Amino acid sequence: MAERVKPGSPPPAGRGQARTRLARRAVVDAARDLFLERGYVATTIDAISERSDVPAPTVYRLFSSKLGILHALLDSSIGGDDQPIPVQQRTEVATLLEEPDARTLLAGFVSIAVAINVRSNDLYQILWSASASDAAAAALFTDYQRQRAEGQGRFARSLAEAQALRPELRERDAADLIHALASPELYRLLVTDKGWAIDRYERWLLDTLTAQLLAIGQS
Repeated sequence: MAERVKPGSPPPAGRGQARTRLARRAVVDAARDLFLERGYVATTIDAISERSDVPAPTVYRLFSSKLGILHALLDSSIGGDDQPIPVQQRTEVATLLEEPDARTLLAGFVSIAVAINVRSNDLYQILWSASASDAAAAALFTDYQRQRAEGQGRFARSLAEAQALRPELRERDAADLIHALASPELYRLLVTDKGWAIDRYERWLLDTLTAQLLAIGQS
């Protein structure tokens, strides 16, 4: 006999999807806390299961492995939500890359880069630390660095195509400067270690990138 659904209630499939989303959120929240408390290597799936109140078999079904949980955490921190859409493919980024005004383009990039660094700083450090002793984590760290470089390279390309770069600056060199100055490492040095306020860091990053990248008349 088919299950009866009360009027106004979500269909069984909808309830199942909602339960899955809640379970995923509980697992990633618990894992984030445990990774920060104990470190990646010392955190076990059983500990994540106990903290999240999600059975271990369900954790494995949802994420396959502890690294899968860390990957999901990093993706959501970078993207700002749980949507499986890479940053480069998000509407606000795609629109910004078409911006003809170099200063507006650079300001938009800085705003996005700062927000990502704020959200992902702790997880980036967890992944970096784990990569020293875990081959799979090292591969994920390398892939993250590659994706970051590719995304930042697109902004350098947009500035080059707009003929906004300093005459002596090649597109590849511009991409290298963006990659270094907007890096999680430099964010951590200035904000976490030196205690800079986020708005001070954002102003510095925009001023520095403007001075380093843009031609006279654009800066």
